[in-house]
Formats: sequence, C-alpha cells, structure tokens
Amino acid sequence: MLGLDEIEIWFQDEARVGQRGTLTRIWAPKGSRPRVVRQQQFEAAYVYGAVCPAEGKVVGMIMPKANSEGMQKHLEIIGEAIAPGKHAVLVVDRAAWHVTAKLQLPTNLSILPLPPYSPELNPVEQIWQQLRRSDWANRCFKNYDDILDVCCQAWNKFALQPDAIRSLCSRSWAVLL
Repeated sequence: MLGLDEIEIWFQDEARVGQRGTLTRIWAPKGSRPRVVRQQQFEAAYVYGAVCPAEGKVVGMIMPKANSEGMQKHLEIIGEAIAPGKHAVLVVDRAAWHVTAKLQLPTNLSILPLPPYSPELNPVEQIWQQLRRSDWANRCFKNYDDILDVCCQAWNKFALQPDAIRSLCSRSWAVLL
C-alpha cells in the first residue's frame, strides 16, 4: 500500500497545431479593420503534454497523429519522469487512444479517466488555451518542420516556468493531503 507522499498526480492531453490555426484578437487603432492571414492548408502536428502541478514538472512530445501508438510513447516518457520510488496517477479524458486496452502501462503509472464530456476538469486544456492565444496564434507555417519548431519552442518555454505550471494547472480536488 502506497502512502500519500509516494503518489504523484499528473494530467495529460494533446492539442492539434497546424496551418489552419487560431485567430485571436489584436490591437489596432479604433475604427480600423486589421487583417490577419489565415492559411487554408491542412498540415498539422499533435503536441502531447503532461503536467505534475505539485512538482512543477512537465513532459511533452510532438507526433504527426493522435493515436494509441503516440499515447504509448507518451506514457513511456511520463513513466521516466516520475520520481524514483513514487507511483503516478495520470488523469486523462476519454479519448479512445487514452483508455484502450492496447496500452501497456509502465509499472509506476495508473490511468484515471475523467467523467465523459468534462474537458474543463483537465488543466492541460488551459495550457493549450494559453499557447493558442500567444505562441500559436495568428501565424502562417511554411511547412511541417516549421510547425514542429514553433511547437517545440512554445512547449519548452512553458516547461521552464514551474511557478506558472503550478498556478495554471493545480486543482484543489486533486491534492493529496
């Protein structure tokens, strides 16, 4: 039996980033109608992200698709990030590739699916909102490699801010005390 001090709570999700990106508000003189270019191509990548707010830790990876193979690789990376001697509970939504029996869980990890239709309970959604408002908004990508570069820069910049991770992703209902 594990004690509460031997458990880490992680949250996981993925986001699509690509050429048909997000348009956001921009500053412009009153009465003007600013223009923002929006691409019509469909090249995209998926950013898999996981956070442990209590420890201020994040892990992420980028894949061409969101599927069980990508989820398996992400689980392995999360398993490596869990502190030695601890067990993690990974909170996920109910996407088919999150809860499939095909997944081989690391021995130090268990999955806890959120109730159906409740994305607001997953704090990783707030990370995606923040990145879509800032780093991923109002841009044109030359190609897939450009998408990868922008995603890596945005995620790595976020990962270097443990206080932002804690404040954005902590949930009172997910505290082990």
